[in-house]
Amino acid sequence: MTPRAYLWQCSGMQGLRAIPFKAYLAVAIALVAIQALVLLAAGQPPICTCGTVRLWHGIVKSAENSQHLTDWYSFSHLIHVHGFLFYCILAFLAPGTPIGLRFALAVGMEVSWEILENSPVIIERYRHTALAQGYFGDSIVNSVSDTCTMAFGFLLARKLPTWSVIVLAVVIELCLAAIIRDNLTLNIIQLIHPFAAISEWQAGA
Repeated sequence: MTPRAYLWQCSGMQGLRAIPFKAYLAVAIALVAIQALVLLAAGQPPICTCGTVRLWHGIVKSAENSQHLTDWYSFSHLIHVHGFLFYCILAFLAPGTPIGLRFALAVGMEVSWEILENSPVIIERYRHTALAQGYFGDSIVNSVSDTCTMAFGFLLARKLPTWSVIVLAVVIELCLAAIIRDNLTLNIIQLIHPFAAISEWQAGA
């Protein structure tokens, strides 16, 4: 047992292990329901305004991007700041806590990001980038799907060896950069501080 895990057990948190995973799963589902209700109240469309719901939409420079169940950015919710990284962060910070609690916390973090991502400030920030001009936020079905993808990535990271999670994350990032000239790393960079050189490169996609 690591010192960090020992400290968690000595802090009175061990009683959380008696709570079944189903209870934590119920909390996670409730959080996703809150996410949908908050986005609905904020005025985000339940589904694509085109009136259809597709399993996959692969055209980045399109008004229907981030409006259907999955798209290229769904892979980003599987890795890094989403599923894989949430698992790694929580495993490092709270190794002695039950996996159910960490799963619920990861869903809570993703729900918080999805709500923030669809706020007017962040939407406007995205619109300054080459690939998000005309972007008006995610549809609710797309946003909820992103959270479910994160949850899958979290559980996948629990099963896979650490080295394979890292390799898979790097491969996905490189593939996205090559195919759509965007990925989670570039997305974060352009959100924090847009670079003209990156925007010009992405505009040529």
